[in-house]
Amino acid sequence: MLKAIDHINIVVRQIDPMIMFYTQCLGMRVTKDVVISGKWIDQVVGLEGVKARVIYLQVGDGSGPRIELIDYQNPQSIEPGGQDQPNAVGIRHMAFAVQDIEVIVERLASRGVEFGSDVMTVPSGQVQYAGDVRKRLVYFKDPEGNILELCEYRAGE
Repeated sequence: MLKAIDHINIVVRQIDPMIMFYTQCLGMRVTKDVVISGKWIDQVVGLEGVKARVIYLQVGDGSGPRIELIDYQNPQSIEPGGQDQPNAVGIRHMAFAVQDIEVIVERLASRGVEFGSDVMTVPSGQVQYAGDVRKRLVYFKDPEGNILELCEYRAGE
């Protein structure tokens, strides 16, 4: 039986700008910074001669899943096609729950982050949450084009 989501992996082009974005803009903290290599990782990922820098990032009190940034130095990371579109097949975005979405949006915007829209409220006629809770959300992208979501759940307005 599954116990929990442990981590979400993002293969990156340039790790330093990604570390800065996730720590300075989103307030996450680095909990590990390691280089992995050897036959064990070659076998796990199915590649030969793997050498990669891995950064573990944690949100909040550390009880939730980590984000794992991985920079393949050998073999180098490859470019996917069309994966930055919200309707591309596969895992498309990560959502971060926040207490005050406007405060976070304002902070990110002051750091140059652009949003795909204004903060939107999910219509209650389309998705209903227990206790008349309403979800408010907005999409944006990290420096490498990964789609991220901020979401806030609050009592009905």
